[in-house]
Amino acid sequence: MVAVFRSFLDPFIVMLAVPLEIIGVVAILLLTGTTFNIQSFLGLIFVVGIDVSNEVLIVDFANRLVGAGRSAKQAVVEAAKIRMRPILMTSLATVIALLPMAIGMGHGSEANIPLARSVLGGFSVATLAALFVVPAIYLLFKTQQATQPAT
Repeated sequence: MVAVFRSFLDPFIVMLAVPLEIIGVVAILLLTGTTFNIQSFLGLIFVVGIDVSNEVLIVDFANRLVGAGRSAKQAVVEAAKIRMRPILMTSLATVIALLPMAIGMGHGSEANIPLARSVLGGFSVATLAALFVVPAIYLLFKTQQATQPAT
């Protein structure tokens, strides 16, 4: 990501939201009494992979708007607004598709329950992180970067 963004700051902004996704996965597993195993770990990897791509879209779009002359605040608000629908559609489709598996419907579904539950918990928090936390962190760092004198 450093090579794509040509910056160390932008990947750092994206990666700051990953612990929130882990908290979402652990919370849903604790609430449902599900064990943390290989299946739930695969769900965590799935959540992190999809949500990092959502966060990269927001940061990249905001950077393009800043490059076009907008302030960091205007850019991140517009980027979050424009990318909100695709992020919500991805998350909602995933949650609806995995709900029967998380409930345990069907024969032999017991093996996949931890995967589905971890994805549901992770996506619940990850969607909020992508739409609210990442823009807030972006604004915090980019505003401070703009006010620092050039060396």
